[in-house]
Amino acid sequence: MNHDSAETPAECPDEEVSRRSFYAKVSVALSVAIGAMMVVPGLGFILAPVFRKPPRKWRTVGKLDQFKVGSTSLVNFEDATTVPWAGVTAKTGAWLRRVDDSTFIAFSINCRHLGCPVRWVNDAELFMCPCHGGVYYKDGTVAGGPPPKPLKRLAVRVRNQDVQIETGPVPLTTTKV
Repeated sequence: MNHDSAETPAECPDEEVSRRSFYAKVSVALSVAIGAMMVVPGLGFILAPVFRKPPRKWRTVGKLDQFKVGSTSLVNFEDATTVPWAGVTAKTGAWLRRVDDSTFIAFSINCRHLGCPVRWVNDAELFMCPCHGGVYYKDGTVAGGPPPKPLKRLAVRVRNQDVQIETGPVPLTTTKV
């Protein structure tokens, strides 16, 4: 009998320790992989809006001759971020002011305080927010109340006698205490 090829009892614990450490490392690696599979989709959902450019589309809101110089009108259109099942919630609007023959200004209908829809009071030439008493001048700047910023302006252009507004997501409100 050759003693060189025979296992000695002292060598067995080393094999068990290395096998045990191998299984421990495999368990840790599998746990990390499973944890990553659970966390990565959630991070993607949270971080996607940061890296994705919000959709913007030009929407026709009327013909050039529909709007009188000096008037402010409510125009309705479909939001750029709509999904096929949005239904009525896809509809939004803007306040459109015709300054002169070729210049238009469009304002979001949402107050910058908490997002309530503002209304135009023609006699006073003011935008009024019914929720918390926000008031804006006809140029969209804050006249009084809690709004922290002027009304959001939207881009306007005239193409082939069509007045168009560049739409995007409804502007987020900004509240600073």
